[in-house]
Amino acid sequence: MSDSPLSAARVPSAGFSLFHYASPQTFFPLAGKLLWPCWIAALLLTVAGLYTAFFVAPTDATQGDSYRIIFIHVPAAWMSMVIYMAMAFWCAVGLVFNTRLSFMMSSALAPTGALWAFIALWTGALWGKPTWGTYWVWDARLTSELILFFLYCGYMALQAAIDDPRRADRAGALIAIVGAINVPIIYFSVKWWNTLHQGSSVSMTQSPTMATTMLTGMLLMALAAWAYTIGVALVRVRAIMIERERHTDWVRQLSQAGSNGDMNA
Repeated sequence: MSDSPLSAARVPSAGFSLFHYASPQTFFPLAGKLLWPCWIAALLLTVAGLYTAFFVAPTDATQGDSYRIIFIHVPAAWMSMVIYMAMAFWCAVGLVFNTRLSFMMSSALAPTGALWAFIALWTGALWGKPTWGTYWVWDARLTSELILFFLYCGYMALQAAIDDPRRADRAGALIAIVGAINVPIIYFSVKWWNTLHQGSSVSMTQSPTMATTMLTGMLLMALAAWAYTIGVALVRVRAIMIERERHTDWVRQLSQAGSNGDMNA
């Protein structure tokens, strides 16, 4: 058996260990194997969720059919918050353990998090027009969600402005970690302040306040958003690995394997 770095990345460890996959060299092939399951799950869950949302869920007695935008708006808002917390987590791990892969994961998640925040803001505006009579109000939850979108943009802009990847990672980590305080503000804003935004319809401690079919459609779309997010983050982190590790032996051999038609590396 060859002792090349590429071969070493393909050989599983004697026992499963998260530390084994803590380096780009060993995580790269694992990420490649997880892509198709994520894409298939995202597609199936999206189809099932949209079908439930538009053809199974009943019309709301108060808002009519305009409420159906929640099947996109709510999962997008959830994911925008979850991804930012995941970014802050990976940045903290990177700072504590000085792991390159942690910072790469955070960088890979940022564009998708910004996309979900953008979708949440726009779908919320489209929902607000028939509900509140206006596209935008400086509501506590809307404003804090807008700040979250700006934090995503600031993180990506700061990293792009610094040429040295190590310095860029550490500078971006400060924004991600400090900005994480905004996430609980978004979540609890409807409880802390008197806002137009309605409270949560789904809670871990109380029974849902919506019909079962509505809840089913929302959860299906949320799972679809999870699968899509993981899939696209894995694609992006693999690209970041190749870009940052392009001078290493394992990337050179990976490039040679790709040119020879071995795309399963």
